[in-house]
Amino acid sequence: MKQLIQNLKTGNTALEEVPVPQPGRGQILIRTTRSLVSIGTERMLVEFGKANLLQKARQQPDKVKQVLDKIKTDGLMPTLDAVFKRLDEPLPLGYCNVGVIVDERTLVGAAVDHPNRSGEARMPKVSGFTVGDRVVSNGPHAEVVSVPKNLCAKIPDNVSDEQATFTVLGAIGLQGIRLANPTLGEKFVVFGAGLIGLLTVQLLRASGCEVLAVDLSDDRLALARSYGAEICNPGSGDSVAAALAWTEGVGVDGVIITASAKTDEIVHQAAGMCRKRGRIILVGVVELNLRRSDFYEKELTFQVSCSYGPGRYDEAYERQGQDYPIGFVRWTENRNFQAVLSMMATGRLDVSAMITHRVAFEEAREAYKKITQDSSALGVILEYSGAVDLNKTTVVVQTNSRPAGVCTAAVIGAGNFAKMTLAPALSKTTARLKYVSDISNSAAAAYLAKKYGFENATTDSEAIWKDPEVNTVFITTQHNSHASLVQQALRAGKHTFIEKPLCLSVEDLQAIVELVQRIKGADESSLAPQLMVGFNRRFSSHIQKVKSLLKGRSEPLAMNFTANAGIIPPNVWVHDPQKGGGRIIGEACHFIDLFVYLTGSRIVSVAAFQMGKGVAVQEDKMSIILQFEDGSIGNVDYFANGSKQYPKETLEIFSEGRVVRMDNFRKTTGYGFKGFRKFGTFRQDKGHAEEFASFVARVSQGGLPLIPLTELINVTLASFAAVTAAKENRVIQLDAEYGRYLAV
Repeated sequence: MKQLIQNLKTGNTALEEVPVPQPGRGQILIRTTRSLVSIGTERMLVEFGKANLLQKARQQPDKVKQVLDKIKTDGLMPTLDAVFKRLDEPLPLGYCNVGVIVDERTLVGAAVDHPNRSGEARMPKVSGFTVGDRVVSNGPHAEVVSVPKNLCAKIPDNVSDEQATFTVLGAIGLQGIRLANPTLGEKFVVFGAGLIGLLTVQLLRASGCEVLAVDLSDDRLALARSYGAEICNPGSGDSVAAALAWTEGVGVDGVIITASAKTDEIVHQAAGMCRKRGRIILVGVVELNLRRSDFYEKELTFQVSCSYGPGRYDEAYERQGQDYPIGFVRWTENRNFQAVLSMMATGRLDVSAMITHRVAFEEAREAYKKITQDSSALGVILEYSGAVDLNKTTVVVQTNSRPAGVCTAAVIGAGNFAKMTLAPALSKTTARLKYVSDISNSAAAAYLAKKYGFENATTDSEAIWKDPEVNTVFITTQHNSHASLVQQALRAGKHTFIEKPLCLSVEDLQAIVELVQRIKGADESSLAPQLMVGFNRRFSSHIQKVKSLLKGRSEPLAMNFTANAGIIPPNVWVHDPQKGGGRIIGEACHFIDLFVYLTGSRIVSVAAFQMGKGVAVQEDKMSIILQFEDGSIGNVDYFANGSKQYPKETLEIFSEGRVVRMDNFRKTTGYGFKGFRKFGTFRQDKGHAEEFASFVARVSQGGLPLIPLTELINVTLASFAAVTAAKENRVIQLDAEYGRYLAV
């Protein structure tokens, strides 16, 4: 299928061939019939992409500060590399989609009266939707989209697909109105008569308010007048004076700003227009250097509206389908969609005059020329032919990119780790790269395949399991999928690399280990499937140097590792015990493994203390104390409350009158070692490249696993134990607590 993609690095807009997405649980698969170009947001993205690096930096000063902080800790070249990779990511355009449901999933287990696309199995039903329904969603400009049910709404029979494309923008305006809380007879200014502004004018008028529309375009103001608004063009008159004259000197009850501008003058003018205790709602994007005097003298209120309404950016609502009770949250983003559609169905919201261009989707690039070059462009509708093969979940990106080798690999998960680290490193190994897969983000899969030499992009992992040529799988998906995917890969006879953690529970760990042992028992060859967890730091040149310095020691080690991990907001999935497992299991396992590697000994007991009450997340501010079988001790300080200007990772080891210190995988310093003082690398070296190259070589040549299974078990159990020890304030003896798992 085709999808419209913007490249923020080059500014190029392209129709890319990508695989058809697969709907996850609670999602709806929609074949698009129409989509609306949001000229404000999408013009801004196009113009940002076409800007040079200096112009991009000026537009995002907060990002520049982050880059400068990263340069201080990670170095210039790694930082620039990360910036360019970020800019080079494909950005799907569009969020005003209309289409027909062709497939569905659900969070409840009810049966459905239709087969799936292959005609073989039946799928559970998304409550309230059936195949064939016309729906509006915030899906992108693509021939097929997969959207969570709470971001979809049925279209009434008397509302056309073309009209319905304005629903999402209408909901944005409606949410701004709800925050303004207008009452019958009040007077409002709508600052900006673009699509959202014109929709807001009509919705305010339908609420019984009088409206003054302000814009620099006479054509758009003429439309606003046709909807019953008074008008003012600030290019030919004083908008504040006009508003005060309109209200006989009293001032307006409120201002809704739907404009986009790189100045704070609009907010200043809005304050000047308002009566005492008036309301200002920001729906658009303007500078916010607020002037105290504007708000102090009149006791004005100011609020920023969040997109479509309550539920926006709430993963439980948007992704998991958990609705807010209507008795407590009357207007969610989905109910705002429904309200806008109802207004269209009853004729109180008319969008026909806003449509200025209709463009075939195949000519979508022309649409973007229009919105950037044609000042008359307002409502630009993309029309889809409907001729799309829904079974095309795999697309060939390039043929014979590499000769067939002993390691033929597939990557499952095209997220940040795959984009920033895995795919670039794999492209430099001898592996034949056959697939990159992502169930929902087909654009990301196609991008990685094209950029790094994969032959195919797919949204169907079954294609990977069934392909006899693929003997190696790299899994970089969300943590809660790791255990299941590892077992699927091993059962399919694939060498398996799983980015940490291995799993999230001791039960899953035991199931994986028992499966590995069964496979090893049935296949004693050196090429039996390998299981590897992405503990990359032990492969770093700095850690290799430390290991060599400690070779031949006669005493246990005393080790400290400080991880200045950085804050992750509490609502992000990594903190969810069911999805991410928390940051100790999901990330601190790296440093636990590092101690196991450096000592060559297993962990026998774990104690841990986490920060007390008073912080949103306690677990990501934890000290972990580890005791090893050889008598060594290790302390992992995992802190998420530090400064980004401080080095992210620091290792100190005390041994036999000597100390070795490693700073952020760039500099290693020895104290008391004969013949060694310093070791440095030009770039930060966390071991990823060597790790992937070593795994590919081990798959190709055979041999023992790079990390013994016993160590994978020990490290994983120690991470579980750390979380339990901190919560229950006790020391955990691994043999006593997890003996039956260690004995597997």
